[in-house]
Amino acid sequence: MIRMSSDSIESYCPYLDRDLSDYPFCDLGDLQLGGLSMSEKLIEIRTGVSEILQLGGIPLCIGGEHTVTLSIIEALKKRHDHFLVLHLDAHSDLRDSYEGEQINHSTVMRRVVEIVGHENLMQLGIRSGTREEFAWIRNHGTLRSFRPGHEKTLLAGIGGRPVYLTLDLDILDPSCFPGVGNPEAGGWHYSLMERFLEFLVNVDLIGVDVVELMPEIDKSELSSITAAKIIRSLLLVT
Repeated sequence: MIRMSSDSIESYCPYLDRDLSDYPFCDLGDLQLGGLSMSEKLIEIRTGVSEILQLGGIPLCIGGEHTVTLSIIEALKKRHDHFLVLHLDAHSDLRDSYEGEQINHSTVMRRVVEIVGHENLMQLGIRSGTREEFAWIRNHGTLRSFRPGHEKTLLAGIGGRPVYLTLDLDILDPSCFPGVGNPEAGGWHYSLMERFLEFLVNVDLIGVDVVELMPEIDKSELSSITAAKIIRSLLLVT
């Protein structure tokens, strides 16, 4: 039998003293996007998020593919003049076009940068992209690292700005999160994700999205369970 002190229990389970019943939130259900074109879907998402913002709420949106982030950022930009987009992902999503289209999951962060400016984009976990995308990243200095002990450095880079978090679940390594459409080896393990979620307590979050879960790929339901735990934790720190 191992007996742990209260301090070690707290470090092992950082949400030990928190419960969702202590945090007001409301599930507004799903937007009805079936049968709509991409442009129509983006309008519906932007309208829905705008209504949440008008009521003084903080949107926590669940995708779906990563293109949803564009509409959320457009809605937020009408309410906040200056904020940082913190992008967690295996892929840079910075292509100018993909398969002949300028708005999709591979171009979404390029379109976001056109709204907020490259100086307001910070990317973590990126490990896949084209040569052109990585050249863009180097030229604009958007990629940062996150590991235990680097929290103060990351917080200094945020510089007190309000933060919008877009979390593509393929930032996690496929060994612990296989349920994504484009898995990339070499990703974060859940222990690092939990460390990052605790770090967010120090950040002024104005909105969040969690995207790219494909539950049908992972019959074990491990990915769905992990995604639910991440979303629960985000509710506790938002």
